[in-house]
Amino acid sequence: MTGTISEIQRRYALAILAIVYMFNFIDRQILAILLPAIRAEFGVSDLWLGFLSGTAFALFYIVLGIPFARYADRHNRRNLIAFALALWSGMTALCGAAASFVQLALARIGVGVGEAGCSPPAHSMIADLYPPEQRSTAMGVYTLGISAGIMLAFMLGGWVVQNIGWREAFYIVGIPGLLLALVVRFTVTEPRRGHSEGREAVSDQPAFLPTIKFLGRRASFIHMAIGGGLSSYVGYSVVSFLPSFLVRSFAMPADRIGLYLGLIVGVVGGAGFFLGGYIADHLGRTAHRRALRFIGLAVLLSALPYAAMFLSDSWQIALLFFLLPMLMANVYLAPVLSQAQSLVSLRMRAMASAIALLIINVIGLALGPLLTGLLSDLLEPRFGEESMRYSLLLVTSIVLPWAALHYTLAGRTIDADLTKASAHD
Repeated sequence: MTGTISEIQRRYALAILAIVYMFNFIDRQILAILLPAIRAEFGVSDLWLGFLSGTAFALFYIVLGIPFARYADRHNRRNLIAFALALWSGMTALCGAAASFVQLALARIGVGVGEAGCSPPAHSMIADLYPPEQRSTAMGVYTLGISAGIMLAFMLGGWVVQNIGWREAFYIVGIPGLLLALVVRFTVTEPRRGHSEGREAVSDQPAFLPTIKFLGRRASFIHMAIGGGLSSYVGYSVVSFLPSFLVRSFAMPADRIGLYLGLIVGVVGGAGFFLGGYIADHLGRTAHRRALRFIGLAVLLSALPYAAMFLSDSWQIALLFFLLPMLMANVYLAPVLSQAQSLVSLRMRAMASAIALLIINVIGLALGPLLTGLLSDLLEPRFGEESMRYSLLLVTSIVLPWAALHYTLAGRTIDADLTKASAHD
């Protein structure tokens, strides 16, 4: 590890980590635009499509996040990210060779295993590269990888599935990640723990249960994680099934869906991720509770354009309304991940991210697409091909106000909880 990191090294590391996160979401979300073709080939229900896009991936992604984070809090984080990237990229390419739905699900599990080693060490590195007053903005830059990845997944995947085939889409997005893994391993600088704050990690890494207890006593952490999970529930459900909604309700071709959704998610969604971090840093200069109240209000208001979207009678109007929730609903992520780093001691940082992501992904990734698909199946006898429309309408209308409540509750204790962070350095 290096003692001093230049501004160029710091910005380069953040840029590469954002690109890695972009590949993370390309490989994770390419499946959404391919679901109609996979449904046609394997003849499975929406429940099983939800299992494939959410639960199958999340099974090991969630469980292995904890041991990967334990490793990251003691060893080299950059090398772990490079290994994880190579693993999930290779498994993504293998998805294209699946001869059955079961084989495809197993390959998706492998993608989840690899991706479990990405975010906790990356969050920990960013916390050591950027001080608290700049951390939400830096995390906002990192989370731009989500919107950029989904944009490329939709645009590239839509064109490939329409003109070549769904299997080739997995090859095209998986193989370049193997090259990027080499770039991470040999060009990114590993920061010293505590570098950004002038703190020193003099204690040993806390055991797992004490870390759980430490975080469990921070009410702000619990509410932020649950709020993030509910926001993620909506986000993963919409991203996974929005292409299916547009195909079934408006008969849109896959390449056009990929183009429009890619641009909206990439440009407008990216602005939401970045602005969430930037505004949180600005509001947090006086009191962090103000930032969380802002997040709660933005998430709450995003339910209204979602409702208008899923009640629209044309794809043009639906996508026009989609602009607003894409801008507003994503503001939560960068501040939540940033505050998770600030709430704990130096050798708890990767674990704090892993635990936050575990809660977020159990609620959002493992359950969101699965239960939304199940709800669509239950509504199908009454609504036929329009069942996905009403499933998504119910999910967004109920879950987003619930999430907003938890951000507001987190704001009540966040400032007091932040003062206890360095107690175990």
